[in-house]
Amino acid sequence: MAALESLGIVAPPAERAITPLGALLVERGDLSGQQLRDALGAQTSGGKRLGEILVEVGVISERVLSSALAEQVGLETVDLARARPDIAIVGLLTPEEARTWHALPLRKVGGRIDVAIADALDPELQSKLIARLHSPVRLLVAPAADVAYAIERAYLNQAEISGALKQFAERSESRSRQADTVGADVAVDENSPIVKVVSLIFEQAVRDRGSDVHIEPQQDRVRVRVRTDGALHEILSLPVSMAAALVSRIKVMADMNIVERRRPQDGQIELSVDGHDLDVRVSTTATVFGEKCVMRLLDRTRAVLTMAQLGMSDETRDVYERLIRSPYGMVICAGPTGAGKTTTLYATLAAIDREEINIMTIEDPVEYVFPAINQIQINPLAGVTFANGLKAILRQDPDAILVGEIRDVETARIAVQAALTGHFVMSSLHATDATSALHRFMDMGIEPFLIASSLLGVVGQRLIRKICENCKGPYAPTPDERSFYDLAGGHPDNTEFVRGAGCNVCGQTGYYDRVGIYEVLPITDSLKELVVARASLAALREAAVEVGMRTLRDQAVDLVEQKLTTIAEVLRTVYVL
Repeated sequence: MAALESLGIVAPPAERAITPLGALLVERGDLSGQQLRDALGAQTSGGKRLGEILVEVGVISERVLSSALAEQVGLETVDLARARPDIAIVGLLTPEEARTWHALPLRKVGGRIDVAIADALDPELQSKLIARLHSPVRLLVAPAADVAYAIERAYLNQAEISGALKQFAERSESRSRQADTVGADVAVDENSPIVKVVSLIFEQAVRDRGSDVHIEPQQDRVRVRVRTDGALHEILSLPVSMAAALVSRIKVMADMNIVERRRPQDGQIELSVDGHDLDVRVSTTATVFGEKCVMRLLDRTRAVLTMAQLGMSDETRDVYERLIRSPYGMVICAGPTGAGKTTTLYATLAAIDREEINIMTIEDPVEYVFPAINQIQINPLAGVTFANGLKAILRQDPDAILVGEIRDVETARIAVQAALTGHFVMSSLHATDATSALHRFMDMGIEPFLIASSLLGVVGQRLIRKICENCKGPYAPTPDERSFYDLAGGHPDNTEFVRGAGCNVCGQTGYYDRVGIYEVLPITDSLKELVVARASLAALREAAVEVGMRTLRDQAVDLVEQKLTTIAEVLRTVYVL
């Protein structure tokens, strides 16, 4: 004890008069007496800590528990969503030590180090940290999930990356300076630093919930960016000398030609990262500074959303569910790349799947495997394209058909004929909204009367970023934002707007996760007449609103009023005429 006092450490919690956790929670108003009695009964039979039981049954949150535990033992709390750890101080513990002790060094204040911990009741943790850090330590309590997440964010494999860069530089000096030799040699050596860097890029992309990875050679460096929630952010900057070797390594993994660097190439990688089985689609193309590589990450362990989880309003979902109950006809999901069209189609498949019908799909790629549905993967080298694959499906006695995407007139014609001959057809189409999808069909060369006869409805959609709950706070919109909000039909008396200030949880963006907005356009008789007459886009949109379609803009404004997103995000995402 004298040793601890000599370092200026407060007496350990064991020497304090400790109020029982249950009594403290009742005193604070976080728990009722009956809830405490129920939890104590469960603790007797299960042997778990009282706090764990209360969190498991949903009576209190992890944040409330950590606050109560800190008060119980006389410690302070820390909000890891806002705290910014000092990288130099973080490095005083190895990642393995941080994960084992559930502790993260945050900063040095004078001669003392502040450490965030998850377990306030561990009587030996402070002594361990003092011995390891050779310094007085102040313990700050945070929820276990927040500590675990902060540890993963803080140890961004910087040490491994730095070591790999140093090793690469040393190897490069001992090799020929010819780019082709270095790129090919390093790419196939499994002990190469390039292999480590590529692995670390994938690990970081998975931790950031990334959908795409961009490797971009520039004049003086190689920039690595990850797309999270629809927006790109930089995760790594590498020396320009690594550009050729980095892309060559990825080409080797994707079975691509590493010698050809002028023509665009496509490939595929299957790998497992942190328990996630990934299907990676690779695309390379030549730029003025070298080959740029983009990788689309498809997580096969992700569960398929249900119709209720898509984010459609009750009114919109009712209209859509009526459309997909039809035994024949075509339903189209329209939107730009990354708008969630495939997610909607998969949710539709799950909704209509039943024993008595034969459902077949043709996709590129097959992102999720349904055990009871017949799915076909596009394979151009084997001659399996959307068009001839769809022809083959029509000879397989299908009831419902999913065409991953309509890209050309031949596929569009076969899909329309399938819908006209008694099949239910679903597909996606790149278009700005529901009404413009009708014109896309006409532009492809499909006769308007065939479109009117075969199409049941069109779903236009976007994905909008949600405000981060950890750093949400009030703000005043700019004059331009307020003007748009009023023009878009926002409530004129609304003066309460919120946005995310930026924190560690959301990567300082102010947004975390996304929600879908949808406009569902059923093809009524009046709209069929306009389609056959080749009406203008404005006339089609006006008629769609008249038959009850709520536009993307209307539903995006609803999300602003529900304090789920910001006006700036609506302006960024939703196309507005």
